[in-house]
Amino acid sequence: MKKLIAEFIGTFWLVLGGCGSAVLACNFPDAGIGFVGVALAFGLTVLTIAYSLGHISGAHLNPAVSIGLWVGGRFDTKELIPYIVAQVLGGIAAAGILYVIATGNGSDIGGFASNGYGELSPGKYSMNAAFLTEVVMTFIFLIVILGATDDRAPKGFAGLAIGLALTLIHLISIPVTNTSVNPARSISQAVFVGGEALSQLWLFIVAPIIGALIAGIVYKSIFSKE
Repeated sequence: MKKLIAEFIGTFWLVLGGCGSAVLACNFPDAGIGFVGVALAFGLTVLTIAYSLGHISGAHLNPAVSIGLWVGGRFDTKELIPYIVAQVLGGIAAAGILYVIATGNGSDIGGFASNGYGELSPGKYSMNAAFLTEVVMTFIFLIVILGATDDRAPKGFAGLAIGLALTLIHLISIPVTNTSVNPARSISQAVFVGGEALSQLWLFIVAPIIGALIAGIVYKSIFSKE
């Protein structure tokens, strides 16, 4: 239960910090943080939780991460579904808080930092471009996670490497999909936006999972200890 509460709180912070920066601060008049600020916000949420709650649950904060670690032989099968449920619920809870805050000045939520392709993509990128982006970015993210948490890696730096990797991933892919690489993050926002965002949600569940599966297989078969 401690692990599940840690995953709930950690994913809550990721969505509130990352999506909150996008919804509330990205385009704020005259002092907006822009895409760079949003990318840093997502990275910082992972960094801070990794060092505060990582020793309790591993700080997955992401169903794709849990799946990738499971395929890579680093995560117990019986814990997989409970972790995913806790992550999704934590993300939705954060999105609910963010909804209340975002509508506190009388405005509507707009895109609410939801993920999308076509007309919902910040750069109007196609479904194929979005799918490839999410698969590749999640693959790299899991390779970094699996490598940084390997018992042969330098100790104490995993959270830093993972947080910076997520920042870089956002710097690359925000214009394409608003960056998911995390089904819990995507579900949490789409639930409140509804409509087309909800109809496109499948991509941001399927593509990150595919990327994570490939990464888990690659790391386990090529880079794991003999």
